[in-house]
Amino acid sequence: MSAKMTTRNDEAPADRLRRIGEAGEEPLDIAEAALLLSALDHIGRPLTAYEAHLAEIAEHARIEAKMATTAEEGARALATLLVGRYGYDGDRLRYDDPQNADLITVIDRRRGLPVALGILYIHAARAAGFKASGLNSPGHFLLRIALGSAEALIDPFNGGAALERESLGTLPAVSMAGGDDVRPAEPTSDVDVLLRLQNNLKMRAIQNGERARALEIANRMVLIAPRRPELWIDIGRLNETVGALGAAQKAFEACLSLVPQGQALHNEAALGLHALKRRLN
Repeated sequence: MSAKMTTRNDEAPADRLRRIGEAGEEPLDIAEAALLLSALDHIGRPLTAYEAHLAEIAEHARIEAKMATTAEEGARALATLLVGRYGYDGDRLRYDDPQNADLITVIDRRRGLPVALGILYIHAARAAGFKASGLNSPGHFLLRIALGSAEALIDPFNGGAALERESLGTLPAVSMAGGDDVRPAEPTSDVDVLLRLQNNLKMRAIQNGERARALEIANRMVLIAPRRPELWIDIGRLNETVGALGAAQKAFEACLSLVPQGQALHNEAALGLHALKRRLN
């Protein structure tokens, strides 16, 4: 779906997201990208007020964190800003509501999922001069901020609670497969954070049997990460479920163009394409 709403530079959100994806994965303005993704579900709604809100958060973050001399003090300053001043918190009553992964609605309601709130914390932290990134933990989204050699972890869903850590080696261990394979949580890219946000919407749609909606979200995900072959396989499969076989073929072919022969994703896409061509012939 192509949104007609324009941003402050008169460029449609989908076009802006496509340019972000084509430019590569880093660095990017993570809050702006999340707002653009959200705009695709709010055709006709001006973005001006939301852009102004993000700019205001950034300005106050610079002021609030000016006196912070440690990462822990910075984390507390960010929580004071986003919870104390703006009232942001996790939505515990309607956790699975898709609105909690839609940044425009999150800003309106001041409630959201951990990853949606985390994007606002990352935005504020970077404006304040901290290094900030999400953590690749499957169970619960946390983020890490750093000031010099000091680091702190922030839980955006629970009032911006800070967990003090002296080094990367003391990051919380998480199970990556739900079993005994436990590894430290690792920093993740901004694109991965945005994909995680969108994946929440896609999975809700799949669980509700909304296949067209799931495909719509998958197509948005590939806008910001066009070089991710696994996303093209997903688009191929979802197009098959809605009967768009030509689009499915193009998606599998896109995956094949990104993955060398012999790799598992290449084999998966090749098998999918072969089965699809048998259906088309």
